[in-house]
Amino acid sequence: MNGFRVGAHRVTLLASLIAAGAPAWAQAQNPAGTLPEVRVDANATPETAASPVLGYRARNAITATKTDTPLSETPQSITIVPRDQLVDQGATNMQDALNYAAGVRSDAYGLDSRTDSVRVRGAYPDVYLDGLRQAYGYYTSTTRTEPYTLERVEVLRGPSGMLYGSGTAAGIVNMVSKRPLLETQREVSIQLGNYGRKQIQADLTGALSQDGDWSYRLVALTRKSDTQVDYVPDDRTVLMPALTWRPSAATSLTLQGLYQKDGSGTTSQFFPWEGTLLANPNGQLPRSRFIGEPGDYYDSERKTFGWQFEQKFGDGWAFRNNFRYAKNENDGYYHYADFGFTGDPGTWTADPINKRILGRVLYSSLTKTEISAMDNNLVGNFRTGDVTHTLLLGADFSYQKEDIWSGSNYGFIDAYAPVYGTVMEAERSPSPQTKQRNQGYYIQDQMKWNNWVLLGGLRYDKTTSAVEGSVDADASATTKRFALLYAHPSGWSPYVSYAESFTPQAPQYGMMLDPLIGEQWEAGVKYEPQGRALAFNAAVYDLRETNRTFSPMPNTVAELDDTRAKGVELEARGRIGSSLDLIANYTYTKVDDVLEGLPENQASVWAKYRFALGDVGGFSVGGGVRYLSSFRDLSYGIGPRIPSVTLLDAMVSWENSKWRLALNLNNLTDENYFSTCLSRGDCWWGAGRTVVASATYRF
Repeated sequence: MNGFRVGAHRVTLLASLIAAGAPAWAQAQNPAGTLPEVRVDANATPETAASPVLGYRARNAITATKTDTPLSETPQSITIVPRDQLVDQGATNMQDALNYAAGVRSDAYGLDSRTDSVRVRGAYPDVYLDGLRQAYGYYTSTTRTEPYTLERVEVLRGPSGMLYGSGTAAGIVNMVSKRPLLETQREVSIQLGNYGRKQIQADLTGALSQDGDWSYRLVALTRKSDTQVDYVPDDRTVLMPALTWRPSAATSLTLQGLYQKDGSGTTSQFFPWEGTLLANPNGQLPRSRFIGEPGDYYDSERKTFGWQFEQKFGDGWAFRNNFRYAKNENDGYYHYADFGFTGDPGTWTADPINKRILGRVLYSSLTKTEISAMDNNLVGNFRTGDVTHTLLLGADFSYQKEDIWSGSNYGFIDAYAPVYGTVMEAERSPSPQTKQRNQGYYIQDQMKWNNWVLLGGLRYDKTTSAVEGSVDADASATTKRFALLYAHPSGWSPYVSYAESFTPQAPQYGMMLDPLIGEQWEAGVKYEPQGRALAFNAAVYDLRETNRTFSPMPNTVAELDDTRAKGVELEARGRIGSSLDLIANYTYTKVDDVLEGLPENQASVWAKYRFALGDVGGFSVGGGVRYLSSFRDLSYGIGPRIPSVTLLDAMVSWENSKWRLALNLNNLTDENYFSTCLSRGDCWWGAGRTVVASATYRF
């Protein structure tokens, strides 16, 4: 039996649902006091690191330890963005999804239709999907992830090399896909928004057999949309099927597939300082200005197949095997402005007097990438005297191959009165094929004695990088991690940790790159008040990296020597009372001048309040404030100061057991701001106001 139904007399049941964070339709159907009939899953199990989360506060995570560990016993900073938050905040891309995460600069390069540019603790995190690295090398090696396919997003802040090998000192962003559920849940949604956004999506899951051995999930989406930049579309088609076989409580196998095709261009025009942030005699260029040709494109196609297998044995042992093969193709033909890389940074080198005519570069490329990744580990739970152990033994392997054909050309355009139709050609020539093989072996022990938690781990990595026509380059390293946490019964958990990272860097543009090495000390405290659905976290850290890459000009790469970042992070999330959900955080980040600049101070608050109007329940309103302090980039010289900005977000919704109607507005006041202006000479606009109305039907 998948579930049962209970009548309105079950008052205690409704109370428990409210305390657990049930959806609004289950909490506020009838404010007059008559409780609705509530459908309950008879097979419901406690929350795990892989299960859906009710509300904004997750209790467990797998990213930080590769084991299902309570956050209160995890001695490292980690933020979980659950599905409910993604829905309430109307996240349309990964940058939106991380707008309210501590320690994260979610829009490092503003609105960019080619990639989601995220920085964590001043550095660039590696991006994982279901525990396996999603891409190596440049952003053209992958495709932007669709938030509708995700159950949640986990941001592990700080080095993660001991577990993942391929994890920078910044940490990793691990996205968790939606997986098949035994309980039948089906929904179809439509979205309409500004810039001509039209989207329809569906999420279907449930059991395929009465005994529950087989279950499925199918996520599908199609979208037609423009963007805030003229002639740049944001079209997408996604199909993500999954099938789970669970012949017993000890065995499970989930097969996952993905097909995604994006049709877009580039919203990043690389405009110079003069005419964007700084004065120009012709005024400021409009945010919508496009200096390419209407036929420009940046298209991508991604195909993946993989599985997640788990076999539990007696006496607390289990074996897990995760695998994914991905094939990605990025085809681009687009223009960007000469922002001064042929002259003084940020100036109009093609028209220094009138400052109207811009030099523009045509870049044409085709990138084909294949990535195979596998992670195997054995987890054991046992005791030695008074000490309980969670022992993790693992080995992971990955292989990446990339082929690039590219070419460029140079022309001119009046940026203040563009006349289109001057079509240039750029013959594509092949770059040397690049390959990378990685293998890593790791051991970790989580030991608990009374209220003390001691975590220690060691890993050995070996990587081979190859550029066609050159001698292969081998690199290896041993990374370690240790931490101590005291879980006080009152809910306070102070901790201290040390972690290292070793990231093999795939060759880029035919250039061999040294591995990225990092280390970090972190101290913090976590607090989860008893009987409250709240969690508070505070952390201070000092991290250092060697061989960080940067891009002095588009489509180029270089390496830095030792760099350093330090900071403070405060975060709170959860439920206050029965009607208010809250997320709040503050981040202070100080990075070396040789690194790209970012705001030293960031703060954000998001709140959602559920209420009834008369006899009709299910209403919610939400609002958020995001603040970024002023800053300047000093990585290539002295850039102009980017002003501070305060952004407002809002949401209103109504839902019951069948319907959800919502309106989301991000950047409510349509602030015209810059996410950054690089000292090399170019500025990047932040996203303007977006308005999305949605209607979801559940059946």
